[in-house]
Amino acid sequence: MPLNIVYRPVTPSDLPRVSQLHAKVFGPGRFTRAAYRVREGTAPISRFCRVACLKERIIASVRFTHVTIGGAEGALLLGPLAVDAEFAGKGYAQKLMREALEDVKTAGLPLVVLVGDESYYGRFGFAPVPPGQITLPGPVAPTRLLAVEPITGKLATFQGLIVGKRV
Repeated sequence: MPLNIVYRPVTPSDLPRVSQLHAKVFGPGRFTRAAYRVREGTAPISRFCRVACLKERIIASVRFTHVTIGGAEGALLLGPLAVDAEFAGKGYAQKLMREALEDVKTAGLPLVVLVGDESYYGRFGFAPVPPGQITLPGPVAPTRLLAVEPITGKLATFQGLIVGKRV
């Protein structure tokens, strides 16, 4: 019997459950990652953040944070993307990603960056950023800094340090 999964934007009341999912999936080590440091002090929800729910249970979530890159505005940092292990490998995260990236494209934002594996994120159009073009406030393997251009050709206009837009 297929599950009745609902995909929707994140609301403020979802935040405790999203945080619990992140803790379950990533553990305490998540706080030391460079991408987490970018998100510190930023709004916990943007209009592009989404969840997949089975009744009241959040089984997957994706966060997007507004960032500047070298002072240029208009980019988003994707992450974390989290899926409860019980529901992993069933396409729920893929559907969240596709819906969210379509929203980003419709909104006219030029660039989404993330730290992750091209073997997974390549299916959504993400590719490595040229080494040294974009940096984070901490070590990241150059091959793991990926970007997708909802507006073709915009990656070249972004250079420098990624900084989260503070609230």
